[in-house]
Amino acid sequence: MEQRVVTLFHRSLEATMNAGELLAPLVAEASDMIVHALLGENKLLLCGNGVSGALAQSFCSQLLGGFDRERPGLPAMALCSDGVTIGTVARNHGRAETFARPVRTLGQPGDLLVIVSSDGNDSNLVQAMRAARDRDMGILALTGGEGGDCAALLDTDDIELRVPSEVAAEVHQVHLLTIFCLCDLIDNSLFGGYED
Repeated sequence: MEQRVVTLFHRSLEATMNAGELLAPLVAEASDMIVHALLGENKLLLCGNGVSGALAQSFCSQLLGGFDRERPGLPAMALCSDGVTIGTVARNHGRAETFARPVRTLGQPGDLLVIVSSDGNDSNLVQAMRAARDRDMGILALTGGEGGDCAALLDTDDIELRVPSEVAAEVHQVHLLTIFCLCDLIDNSLFGGYED
């Protein structure tokens, strides 16, 4: 039993190191994309399902509430945090519209849609991306594996942070660390003070 725990820790470290080397330049580019949107007085709309939804909510809470320093809140909204709205939209318009409808309603040109998915194959995320495209929004996708249907919809101005793993737990772990890295880079870009 204990050896299994050690093995899981080692696999997690290996997945994190592999992803870190691959994703570092893209994470830096994604933070610039977010900072550019925020400086243009735009907002982030974030969504995901299940554990990925929890990660999207975590990202949103750190943008709004602060990461590791006192600073003003940054405009972000987690579309996956309101169960009543999700249920109403799903009942009236179908599950595939759960995020697309809020994106069409709340999204403005220059805003960013941030989707989080371990495999990129959720129909409601695909539809949200299509809605974002219709609203002239940028897209940042945190995915895993092969990137799925979401990766196929990305444009040259969009950014995909794809974790090179098919294991959902490893993808989620790396997504969380990626979100922390993004928050650190965003805070330092907007408010100064890199401490390497």
